[in-house]
Amino acid sequence: MASVLVIEDDQRIREALARGLAEAGHAVRTEATGGAALAAVVGWQPDVVVLDLGLPDLDGRDVLRMLRGVSAVPVIVATARDDEAQIIDLLDAGADDYVVKPYATAQMEARIRAVLRRGGQHDEPETEIRHGGLVLDLARRAASLDGRPLDLTRLEFDLLAYLARRSPEVVSRRELLAEVWRQPYGGADKTVDVHLSWLRRKLGESASEPRFLHTVRGVGVKLEPPGPDA
Repeated sequence: MASVLVIEDDQRIREALARGLAEAGHAVRTEATGGAALAAVVGWQPDVVVLDLGLPDLDGRDVLRMLRGVSAVPVIVATARDDEAQIIDLLDAGADDYVVKPYATAQMEARIRAVLRRGGQHDEPETEIRHGGLVLDLARRAASLDGRPLDLTRLEFDLLAYLARRSPEVVSRRELLAEVWRQPYGGADKTVDVHLSWLRRKLGESASEPRFLHTVRGVGVKLEPPGPDA
């Protein structure tokens, strides 16, 4: 299975989650403070981190940003608020996924499996996908636009690569959640929309003035390069 670092200051939640994850076969380590958690990430190098935002010494968002400065480990944030602005802020700060409290251990374990599957997608054939000035090197997991490298997160690259492979087909959000986020039973459409908005910004476009990513209302989204006169 996987090594999981649980960062949670509530002893009851921390122990219950650690026990449930251990019973599922994971190697689990727990920390109650942000400072100890950052040291554990560097020293132990877990496969995935579960991060509670309400820590006694540091704000969870600050821990997330500091963690991203030293590691690319997948991070699942546990939050008590299902607030769209907060969720966008967390994803923008580097979270790979989030769960809203209260949650069942089985739900968290499923999220862990999902982020690990996404992180294991390193077996693409050594080839390129080209759509106009957009180039994706699947072997190096690198993308460029008109010769300029694009700074994409792992999820942004996976999302762009999936749409590029399917171009010019329209792909539903449900399919993206199943194939990119590995959530076959659905999830939050706004998660897809947030990542699409980040991709559009990095591609120099917007939803109202698309260049590559075109939304088909009520159906999904497709990747289609601009014409020669664009």
